[in-house]
Amino acid sequence: MSTFIHNAEIVFPGERIELTTIRFENGRVAAVGSTEPERNDEVVDGGGRLLSPGLVDMHVHGIEHFNFDNGPDDLLAASRCFAKFGVTTVLPTLVPRQGCSMLDKLSDVASALERVENVSMPGVHLEGPFTAIPGAGCDVLCGDCVLLEEILSACNNKVRAMSLSPDTENIIPVIERLCEKNILPFVTHTRASVAQSRAAIAAGARHATHLYDVFPIPCEIDPGVRPAGAVEAYMENPLATVDFIADGCHVDPVVIQLAVRAKSAANVAVITDANIGAGLPSGVYDTPWGYPVRVEPGNGARIADPRHNCHGALAGSALTMNVAMANVLKWLDGQPWDTWQMGTSTPARIAGLTNKGGLAVGQDADAVLWNDDLTPFATWSIGQRVY
Repeated sequence: MSTFIHNAEIVFPGERIELTTIRFENGRVAAVGSTEPERNDEVVDGGGRLLSPGLVDMHVHGIEHFNFDNGPDDLLAASRCFAKFGVTTVLPTLVPRQGCSMLDKLSDVASALERVENVSMPGVHLEGPFTAIPGAGCDVLCGDCVLLEEILSACNNKVRAMSLSPDTENIIPVIERLCEKNILPFVTHTRASVAQSRAAIAAGARHATHLYDVFPIPCEIDPGVRPAGAVEAYMENPLATVDFIADGCHVDPVVIQLAVRAKSAANVAVITDANIGAGLPSGVYDTPWGYPVRVEPGNGARIADPRHNCHGALAGSALTMNVAMANVLKWLDGQPWDTWQMGTSTPARIAGLTNKGGLAVGQDADAVLWNDDLTPFATWSIGQRVY
């Protein structure tokens, strides 16, 4: 199947937005700027709408009623939901928790990646278990290369990224081993010092995920002197990239503005860190964790059980990537084609996905034709219209 789209304002992230044409063939971008469709093309009139590359979410635990940690059935059901939010590439994020069935659960989910529909899942993102602060439930374990090998083997070499903490004991050998295997070490859940953070960066952990969230400042040693830590180390280092949950409640928009000024949109990505409730109308939804969550636009997902000792606290994000992009387009005053990088080419580059995140000839034909309110009018994944 080949597709010819005309009368669309096409986003070339980091470069320009241009009213032109684009042609997909055999799942790839075959031409940009062609004047006429070929004989067997499906012809699509863009209606003057914006056409961007498909969105890339590097850190997401679930969507709507589904959570990846529940197993392959939830993974497969969730995979059919993303296109309606303009997402064409996902790193499904799992939280490995110690127990007799952990490796089996990881294996079951990883083996299901080959059966997903309507979205690309080029590998899993493991949040933990080598973290220093549990956050919303991560394990707190010392670095252990033997356990690491067991986890990676269980996932059948389908791990794309692993999030860990620079202040975890014996973490540098873990980072180095991940780099040897071309697995991306992300930093998170940390109260690391500048020195610990710089050591992790030097070892290869050059990306910080959901920056500011579960990144408490180091303990104050000299009264009146605000300590610097992982946040400052990653914001300062020109080799480091960062991402944020762009829902307006997990982190103040001023922090994202600061990061883009310091590092440029080419080195700052948006993620959802979404879970059950994301993409659903406002309301209360059951979760597999023993409590319901209340979902409201701009307010995350919050524990909705008054008997719970953390009633009202954040229990994950209810964000979708199209809303994340709408937010940063509103919050940032740069050129829109630069801002579009944050949900397309920047996360694709960070994740090592050279065929994703753009609309250059030869790249995967992942694209979204947007309505004015940044809801998708149509979504293509590998050249197939999936929404």
